Amino acid sequence: VQLQAFGGGLVQAGEFLKLSCVVSGFSVGVMAWYRRSPGKRGELVAQITNGGKTNYAAAVKGRFTISRNNAKRTMYLEMNGLRLEDTAVYYCNAERSSNGEWYDYWGQGTQVTVSS
Repeated sequence: VQLQAFGGGLVQAGEFLKLSCVVSGFSVGVMAWYRRSPGKRGELVAQITNGGKTNYAAAVKGRFTISRNNAKRTMYLEMNGLRLEDTAVYYCNAERSSNGEWYDYWGQGTQVTVSS
């Protein structure tokens, strides 16, 4: 399984950005977006099950929307009302189970920079 994330960029505070993560290889289960800022620990931003059940970090709830299109094998993160503190490298993550084993996959990360 390979994940490729893209869509990051430089935006001003309050603007919108949409990230995408394309999956290739085996089908995956739960997918998620994580982020890491310099000097901070990585954190879960949002996750989504195969059936579309979602979960969000408190810091982004109401501003970010995670979704997936299983037919296109793509996960998205729509980020509204971006804040300076949203600046980070965003990573997509996916899980897969096979024969009782769990596998964890990561994309390469895409930089999101929010300026004032």
